[in-house]
Amino acid sequence: MPMGRTTNEVLVERHRDRESDDKFVELQRWSAAARHLWSRRVRVLLWTVAGALLSALLAWKICRFEATVQIMPPDSSGGGLSAMALPSLMKSPAMAGLAGMAGDLLGMKSSGALFAKVLQSRSVEDNLIDHFDLRKRYSEKYWEDARDKLQSRTTISEDKKSGILSVTVKDPDAQFAAKLAGAYVQELDRVMAQVSTSSARREREFIEQRLQEEKKVLDNAEQRFGQFASSSMALDIPQQTRVMVESAARLQGELIAARAEMDGLEQIYTPENVRVKTLRARVNELQRELDKINTGRPANDKTASDSSNLYPSVKNLPLVGLEWTNLYRNTKIHETVYELLTQQYEVARIQEAREIPTVKVLDAAVVPEKRHPRPMLVIGLGALLSALLACFGLLLQRRWEGWGEDDPRRVLISTLFRGGKDFTAM
Repeated sequence: MPMGRTTNEVLVERHRDRESDDKFVELQRWSAAARHLWSRRVRVLLWTVAGALLSALLAWKICRFEATVQIMPPDSSGGGLSAMALPSLMKSPAMAGLAGMAGDLLGMKSSGALFAKVLQSRSVEDNLIDHFDLRKRYSEKYWEDARDKLQSRTTISEDKKSGILSVTVKDPDAQFAAKLAGAYVQELDRVMAQVSTSSARREREFIEQRLQEEKKVLDNAEQRFGQFASSSMALDIPQQTRVMVESAARLQGELIAARAEMDGLEQIYTPENVRVKTLRARVNELQRELDKINTGRPANDKTASDSSNLYPSVKNLPLVGLEWTNLYRNTKIHETVYELLTQQYEVARIQEAREIPTVKVLDAAVVPEKRHPRPMLVIGLGALLSALLACFGLLLQRRWEGWGEDDPRRVLISTLFRGGKDFTAM
């Protein structure tokens, strides 16, 4: 031990020398590995190029253009035929309760989940597959497989806060991705319009059938009323009653005046006098006319029937008026019902023919410019991974070759790769 140095100092110095030797050995090991890899740089380069090519093929398969269309959430307010028909129904007090019930039933609120389910329905997917011939494009024989692939390339999401729907379509062709995303909106609009039109059509068909039935009933009521009015000459009972009463009162007054004049002449002249005969004939004529108005037949003619007079008499007016009023009221009731049904039928026809803009596009699908994920990123990662694997493989090969034939590690690994028989025997 050198003079002036303690034992601790000597130990520290030896430890430092040992660490220095270990670092030197480690550095030599890494240097040898680097020289080994550099000597086989061509092989590493070939593996890197092969990895880049495989990554390029993989990128062509997995990197696709993404076209997205955003749809506004559906309106929550009720619309359609109910919104148009309810105001007219509310005008009638008798149908106000029915209108309120219809408003509660027809004014149901919808949500974006409805649109999402419609977009994922088999009807929409089959129409898209048929329109774009996706079975041929996806190289699928069966419709079910084509639907699965279409679903795998389509993402439908809903923003819970705003309710906006996003439909994203992935495809290697940017133009096709944009067209398919736009076709989703068209199919959604078609299905929703078809459902709404089907509802309006059912309402229109029901009203049309009811209108035809009511038209037959109205024609029958009008025919009965017309036949009765024609046979009884009861054209306007209130007006006829007023006119006939006035006519009877006028004839009665003229008859009284003629009789008074005749009584005066009979006191002066003989019954064979011309003036007396003339006045007596006038009195008889007035009496016959008055009897016709009151009873429908002359007082001295017992064989004449009431039908011999063209117009109903005052005596028969109450009975005729009762039947006339019933037929008239029945006709007016059916006319009112027919008029209301006609209005509702026109509303149903307008609703059926009108195109309902149920789908509102916020952002239309545009042709995407970039693939996702980026192809160069996939190729770069693939080449880097291939280079690392090649280096790791070469280092393992060098380590394998550095082991002797009798090295337990080499024997164990060789045994495992041969199926484990020798390993079991050990």
